Amino acid sequence: MAPDRPSVSEGVNRPLDGAMYRWRATTEADVPEILRLVRALAEYERIAHEFTATAEDYRRAFFGPAPEAEAMLCEADGRAVAVCVVTRTFSSFAGRPGLWIEDVFVEPEHRRRGIARAAFAEVARRAVAEGCAHLEWNVLDWNAPAIAAYEAMGAAPRNEWTDMRVSGPALARLAQGG
Repeated sequence: MAPDRPSVSEGVNRPLDGAMYRWRATTEADVPEILRLVRALAEYERIAHEFTATAEDYRRAFFGPAPEAEAMLCEADGRAVAVCVVTRTFSSFAGRPGLWIEDVFVEPEHRRRGIARAAFAEVARRAVAEGCAHLEWNVLDWNAPAIAAYEAMGAAPRNEWTDMRVSGPALARLAQGG
């Protein structure tokens, strides 16, 4: 993401259950918290064995000379309790950019308070302000509570599409022409 773009969030304050929750843009000092929360997401999604990111990976991706993604954190009582990671995409059909929410994770004890919905709303505001064609993300098919929440926000599943991925040794083989 270009360094001159506005941050994902300048802060959304929400009093919920007696605590003040605030989404905010991250700084390089937040890398350990981003790493901790995304690792917790990998555990929740039952794919911790795929989690290989390091603090240095995140420093480079979020704060390096050519940032590729952004993150925002939600704090409650000065402690990070949720993370949202966003990247840009491009729709060749629409001829306009889009935003992709790569991750949203809220610690279990802070769920069902509108924290994730506030993250989606914040990123949606940015998408509209930047003239994006869409806001997209994916969800595991077994995560019924998240699917219901997303549909309540107006999101529609794209059931006719299947996500495909090549990584690890298969990526290396493909890069070699195979």
